[in-house]
Amino acid sequence: MDKEKLTLTPQGDDSEFYKQVADLLAAARNFVKQQLDTTIVTTYYEIGRMIVEREQQGQKRAKYGASLIKGLSEYLTEQYGRGFSVVNLKSIRKFYQVYAPSKGQSLTAISEKKEKIDSLISVFDAAAQKGQTLTAQFRLSWTHYQILMRIENEAARRFYEIEATSQQWSVRQLQRQVGSSLYERLGLSRDKEKVMALAKEGQTVESPRDIFKSPYVLEFTGLEERAEYSESDLEQALIDNLQKFLLELGKGFLFEARQKRFSFDEKSFYVDIVFYNRLLQCYVLIDIKVAELKHQDLGQMLMYINYFDRYVKQTFEKPTIGILLCSQKNDNIVELTLPEDSNIYASAYSLYLPDKALLQCKLAEWVKEFEDGHGDDGE
Repeated sequence: MDKEKLTLTPQGDDSEFYKQVADLLAAARNFVKQQLDTTIVTTYYEIGRMIVEREQQGQKRAKYGASLIKGLSEYLTEQYGRGFSVVNLKSIRKFYQVYAPSKGQSLTAISEKKEKIDSLISVFDAAAQKGQTLTAQFRLSWTHYQILMRIENEAARRFYEIEATSQQWSVRQLQRQVGSSLYERLGLSRDKEKVMALAKEGQTVESPRDIFKSPYVLEFTGLEERAEYSESDLEQALIDNLQKFLLELGKGFLFEARQKRFSFDEKSFYVDIVFYNRLLQCYVLIDIKVAELKHQDLGQMLMYINYFDRYVKQTFEKPTIGILLCSQKNDNIVELTLPEDSNIYASAYSLYLPDKALLQCKLAEWVKEFEDGHGDDGE
């Protein structure tokens, strides 16, 4: 009996046929999930709007609002079962309160023909009858938005929403990026003019500096800050957690090699980790230094880059980029050693999540300085 249940290995053309069927099913399931997520989030937004507008009709808003949500919770739980506790309904109300001001108006879902419909009930019925799908402003799951709506800074919230949508971050990946203060770290690593664009466009990769951030957060390695570890230990931990390391590096990175060997003048040299960035069309070399960064380290990276540019890079590819990850960075040494147009970047790394409040304050001060200076220029 057990032998009859064994799956036969497809032979010849059947293998490709089976894969095509499996791919179709996977695409269909993904499509259904996206439509379900959109429908749920759209509905919750409208429920939040209805609650807020109903509460505003009461003379004693706080007392009335509490009783309204409690009564609604009991009614919906009786009608539909779990999922409509007082806590959840308050979260749904907050979702509308957070997103309504930034969106400018209450969401009215629309069909593919862009016909405005007075109520979601009409939209759902019409879509079902005509076989249409809904298009709406929300592209992520409800769990994603539960994370996003807790972000008080509207610019940061918009940035994470754009990136989570375009990069298809899972809920866990979004949690990690928010927890590691990605928005603040990218902002502090950019020209002040580009900070404002993060909330409108997300992370754009057009130049080598666009892939750089400071510090790099490597908490996923599991190494302790105070413990003694070698460069090979950290390198191994990064390779063991390559997917998470790629997430931290950002857009467009492809892993090529570890301890990439090349020979020159009868001597062998090894680059710790080599990546390729498909958006910039160039190699990215990473060297790890667990001690304080020295000018010799910068000179070594410069030699690595020169070798790749002269003997590895193709004519259609852009100049190689070098990143030194170091536990301690001396900006004065970097500035004195490297030419101004260098493609080498030195960044400190951290084995624990950064102090979000501190980074937020630094970024706010930076933005304020930029806005004040921009205002003066315009006068």
